[in-house]
Amino acid sequence: MKNDPIVQEVREIRDAYAAQFNYNLQALYQDIKRREQSNPKPRYRLTPKRIAKKSA
Repeated sequence: MKNDPIVQEVREIRDAYAAQFNYNLQALYQDIKRREQSNPKPRYRLTPKRIAKKSA
């Protein structure tokens, strides 16, 4: 498989972020939730659309 420099960069950033928390998933989750709460952009939860059944 060919190495993609963009994929490699994303993997390095992700690894550096996880290393900040000693790869502790609970600490990573708490940081992500904290960042999510402090984000000023509104979050939307869209209701799923119903799909009409096709009659044969």
